[in-house]
Amino acid sequence: MAGTGGAALLGGPALAAPAGVRAGGASPPLGPVVIGKDDPRYGYLTTRGANGRFTGRPDSVRLVGSPDQVVQVVGEAMRGGGRVAVRSGGHCFENFVDDPAVRVVIDTSEMNAVYFDPRYQAFAVETGATLGEIYRTLYLGWGVTIPGGACPSVGAGGHIAGGGYGALSRSHGVVADHLYGVDIVVVDRSGNPRRVVATRDSTGPERDLWWAHTGGGGGNFGIVTRYLLRSPQARGRNPADLLPKPPRTYRYCSITWQWDDMNEADFSRLVRNFGAWHEKDAAGPSPYDGLGGGITLSHRESGQPIMVWVHLDEAVPDADRLLRRYAEAVTKDVGAAHQSGFGSQQWIDSALYQGSSWGRVEFKTKAALQRKAWTDAQIGAVHRFLTEGGGTRWGTLVSLSLFGGKINTVPSAATAMAHRDALFMALYDTAWVDAAERDPQLAMMRRLYKEMYAGTGGVPAPGPVNSGAYINYPDVDLADPEWNTSGVPWHALYYRDNYRRLQQVKAHWDPRDAFRHALAIRPSN
Repeated sequence: MAGTGGAALLGGPALAAPAGVRAGGASPPLGPVVIGKDDPRYGYLTTRGANGRFTGRPDSVRLVGSPDQVVQVVGEAMRGGGRVAVRSGGHCFENFVDDPAVRVVIDTSEMNAVYFDPRYQAFAVETGATLGEIYRTLYLGWGVTIPGGACPSVGAGGHIAGGGYGALSRSHGVVADHLYGVDIVVVDRSGNPRRVVATRDSTGPERDLWWAHTGGGGGNFGIVTRYLLRSPQARGRNPADLLPKPPRTYRYCSITWQWDDMNEADFSRLVRNFGAWHEKDAAGPSPYDGLGGGITLSHRESGQPIMVWVHLDEAVPDADRLLRRYAEAVTKDVGAAHQSGFGSQQWIDSALYQGSSWGRVEFKTKAALQRKAWTDAQIGAVHRFLTEGGGTRWGTLVSLSLFGGKINTVPSAATAMAHRDALFMALYDTAWVDAAERDPQLAMMRRLYKEMYAGTGGVPAPGPVNSGAYINYPDVDLADPEWNTSGVPWHALYYRDNYRRLQQVKAHWDPRDAFRHALAIRPSN
């Protein structure tokens, strides 16, 4: 392999196909297409971001279809002095792509191939592929998958670099645990772009570059054009043995309560039962180790029920009996009437389920990784939040998703994703349509979050109770001293002790700080 330390430095043809031919040889790639402000396509491409709070006004959008085109477009942007940002799926919660300072948006959505690359004995996933495309192709082609997120329209570009977790993560870890390599365009100190392939088998700075993409977050070091995926424990040359195999079917349990039947005491008992059960189960090996799901607490005025939804691989012995025992534990001493449902669903149907869509609305999401269940005071704060009136609440909810399991078997420094001690992912969401509601909605969410983590300076500072925050759920408030009074910097919340090494990687591979955003890794120098 050319280059140093096991990395390939590319300035010519693509790795798995001749120059100008898309992976698989099907057809030449689209692009590069330059779309300016007067082009009728400009409006669509600048509003692909899911969060309606942000709409960028770059000088141009560059639609690319191959790694060589990314090199070309990045080089042109560097020579023009314009700040660049990259968009794949468009699901970033903050304005990292739509920042007014961004002059060129590089749109990789047409780079969406998923295939097996025999050169690396790994699956290649182009950065614009969505999770749904990845799940479907990997499963139908080879019977394998990755333990990624629940929204099939999310793009691989940011999801994998930030860690990537989902319904199968308690069984198989995060997606980054299965990352073998990255094919990435980087920029040197003189502004010259080049392609680099850095893998788990590389050494020196190239291995550091691979490591930085196992949870370091997107938009920090360069533009990933494709990910190479192979589980670290995989052996042999049969592609069907190189990534996790998903369950054929899930056995699931759904329990719902209507707000009209729920008083505060029952609400508190339910949430307390949920947290206590999972804390106890985490103490040792358990038949529930692969349990996925969580609890969703929608606002009283949303018209949606309170729901616990969990699932097990139906192949687990006595899966139905285990779920019924779980339901009994969660509902114990909760006086409010509930409805329980048990059934089976093919895994692929669950993975590709899009769910309801609000369209492009404004929203704010705040999140926290927690080592412990909520205290009674926190449960009380959530109840007040979900029952207070005033304003639009159709898109307001709080949830706890299950974390831990296989995720927590990996040392925190082995990947850039440092959170290997959490049991829950807490999410606080609100959405609205009318821009006039923006300030009161943001204020409402900020007050709740500050109250939830009042004991640690208004943020989930790592310690005995909290693990920090997840970079794929970015929240610029964590870098704002008005809302973070903990004395713990934002980067310690997201990266903990791994930040210093990430800074060193940044300094080496992006010395010009060409790739940056509001929560980007800062160079060590």
